[in-house]
Amino acid sequence: MSALPQPQSRSPFRSGPAALSRRSVLTTAGLVAAGVALDSALAAPSASAATAPAIFYSPHQDDEAIGLAGSILEHKAAGRPVYLVLVSRGENGDLAAIMNQGACRTLGDRCSAPGHTHDLGWQETWPTPEVVSGRTAEFKASAKALGVDKVINFDLSDEAFGDYDGFVKKVMAKVRALAQQYPGASHKFAAGWLDKTATHKACSDAAYWLMKNGELTDVRFNHIYAYQQFPNPADRGRGAAYVLDIPAAQMAKKRAAILAYNTWDPSRNLYTLGYHSVPTWLEQAYADPREFVYTLPSGYKPGPAA
Repeated sequence: MSALPQPQSRSPFRSGPAALSRRSVLTTAGLVAAGVALDSALAAPSASAATAPAIFYSPHQDDEAIGLAGSILEHKAAGRPVYLVLVSRGENGDLAAIMNQGACRTLGDRCSAPGHTHDLGWQETWPTPEVVSGRTAEFKASAKALGVDKVINFDLSDEAFGDYDGFVKKVMAKVRALAQQYPGASHKFAAGWLDKTATHKACSDAAYWLMKNGELTDVRFNHIYAYQQFPNPADRGRGAAYVLDIPAAQMAKKRAAILAYNTWDPSRNLYTLGYHSVPTWLEQAYADPREFVYTLPSGYKPGPAA
């Protein structure tokens, strides 16, 4: 397996005056009502004393490795049980077509399968069963590298690009069930208003409505696609409540999770699908030892991404 680029030096960028402390981002009660930013002065008990899990919601396979892994490892280090949820099945006909066309997509020799002529004959029409199965195998390998305590698969068809409102309601029902099963849990979603993809925004909307209803109180949002939106590392984290500097030992585990998406081993149902799909974002996440955590902005507007 070819290695991804060597990590860049740690950026001097730090979070601004609205930043939350490391302790408070792990354990505070979050937003009391939707649309109200969390006050950084709120006090909190020690993170190590918390027994309720931190639940992380990955909209698709690979999102957890790109933008959630460092935060997952931070919570693990603080003594929190961590549950990782795969929200959607990640059906993708375009990715099936790529896997049927031969050589690796872009960045050539940095793909783990250089020289392979894939021509896999996968189904390119919905529901793309081989893509779903392969992507989920990569997700499980990533979760294992991160050492999460439990993996939960919502097994929802990725319908946010069609029946958006219906998909939001399905996510809400699943999250509501977890909140009831694990009272006191914290919930970590994608910052969909920043990621600007339908599925990510739908997950943010589900959190918004559950917060507005008082069903969730401790909520954070990670900007998963900061690497897509801001290729220049100095521009990332704008408006973040908290910029996580990932310690070296934890960054090594995040990189292992990323490499789960750059592994060609058909005997384990691993086809480097993540790397065929979003190689640039995976490499940028591999190189940047930071993640970007937000609270819901005031004036948040539910609905499809603009």
